[in-house]
Amino acid sequence: MEAAIPIEEMAFEDALKELEGIVTRLESGDAPLDASIALYERGNALRSHCAARLDAAQARIDSIRLDTDGRPVGTTPFAAG
Repeated sequence: MEAAIPIEEMAFEDALKELEGIVTRLESGDAPLDASIALYERGNALRSHCAARLDAAQARIDSIRLDTDGRPVGTTPFAAG
């Protein structure tokens, strides 16, 4: 088994792909209890990571400034945390 990549270093797409794989494995019911618990814990951490990345992206979208006609005129700097 290859070493797991630290979640905080993962791109959103990679984290989502791994999360989907974990869900598939858990739904199959083939993993032993201890492995299922470990999968669930990693999956929960991946879910949190994905949610945080989506929240940061939404905040960046929300920070786009609009002119009086509703056209984008610039952005407000946003520091994702």
